Amino acid sequence: MNDKATSSSKESGFRSFPRVFWVVVLMEFFERGSYYGLMSVLSVYMVDQVADGGLGFSKGAAGAINSTIRPLLYFLPIVAGAVADRFGYRRSLLVAFCLLSTGYFLAGQMTSYVAVFLSLIVMATGAGIFKPIISGTIARSTTESNSGLGFGIFYWTINLGAFLFPLVLVNYLRTHAYPWSAIFTASALGTGIMLIPTVFLYREPPKPESTKTLAQVLGGAVLVLKDWRFVTMIAIYSGFWVLYFQMFDTVLWYLKAHVDMSPFDATINGVLQALGFDGKFKFDSEHVTVINAGTIIVLQLIISSIVKNWRALPTMIGGIAIGTAGFILLAISTSPWIFMAGIIVFSIGEMTAHPKFISYVGLIAPEDKKATYMGYSFLYGVIGSSVGGYFGAKLYEHFVDGCHQPRTLWLIFVGLGIATILGLVGYDRFIALRPASPARSP
Repeated sequence: MNDKATSSSKESGFRSFPRVFWVVVLMEFFERGSYYGLMSVLSVYMVDQVADGGLGFSKGAAGAINSTIRPLLYFLPIVAGAVADRFGYRRSLLVAFCLLSTGYFLAGQMTSYVAVFLSLIVMATGAGIFKPIISGTIARSTTESNSGLGFGIFYWTINLGAFLFPLVLVNYLRTHAYPWSAIFTASALGTGIMLIPTVFLYREPPKPESTKTLAQVLGGAVLVLKDWRFVTMIAIYSGFWVLYFQMFDTVLWYLKAHVDMSPFDATINGVLQALGFDGKFKFDSEHVTVINAGTIIVLQLIISSIVKNWRALPTMIGGIAIGTAGFILLAISTSPWIFMAGIIVFSIGEMTAHPKFISYVGLIAPEDKKATYMGYSFLYGVIGSSVGGYFGAKLYEHFVDGCHQPRTLWLIFVGLGIATILGLVGYDRFIALRPASPARSP
């Protein structure tokens, strides 16, 4: 008899979750905090001049790294989820945290393009193994009645890490003139320390017994691709994630070169001085991630509560429409206030769409393939990050650096957002299966 079986189908509050749920929430906080702490500045670090402490890579070269390591991070869960279903989540977590910590540390010690590239691949391999295990654990430790809240908490925790690590840790290291390598070391420590709860606290969540060989497991994973409705939905949804990944590349470069944040800095410093603090705040690239994550922290549980009984696909469409509006704001003006409003609006769209997507996949996946389906769900990141990283950098070099037309760049992304909306509307109307009981549809 397992935890899910003994839970009442009507339980939906915080106390309805088993201990393993909260253990993986803690792991998610440290792993995502370490990841986003570094990602909040990585693209800037790679293109900054060597004399300023950076690596001096071109934007195209940086885009090539990002469009390789990020898709790898999202592609590996496809295999890792299937293997974890057969051989156990705990063993996979131990491997994941070892690779993450090693990759982060080595990337901070290297300066050559190939060495940095390879070190980040090690990191991405660990992250790719980690992802489906956490999602699969949450899917197995929640029920239909508390799945929406569970994945809302999960997504909120991701953003708590993405908020605190750049705001507190990365900002401190940068303002106190620590070398860039200190940020990589901090990420290595943040993931390495998670070996402790993995060894002493994590327990395998309830799951059906499996006696399949590895070949059978991997063969079964490939069969998921025959679920053409599932794959089509992910392919369309990935368009939104091309927009999302601009927050770590083109938006940061645009901020550094075209947005004067001094009016915002003056306002914040005035408030700090009035409260008795030193007014030395300076908005920098890491604060883009802070705004994105902070908005989600404040509003995620509220949004999840509002949309918890709404159908998944219409909710996702509405969220993508809101996110696209954020890019419209970026195209309007270089004002620091409009820039920040664009990031906030996009974040509201993200928090509306994505938890519903994760919950939807968890509910439609067969019981013995939860982690496998969760792994395949990350195909949105494979497509979004590969297209977004490479073409985002190329479009930036052409329209912003070459033609001095940043507005054109943002309008191209607006067009992609609109195309994604239309695609999901068509999918919902003509492709998605119509449930027998709309009130209980995911």
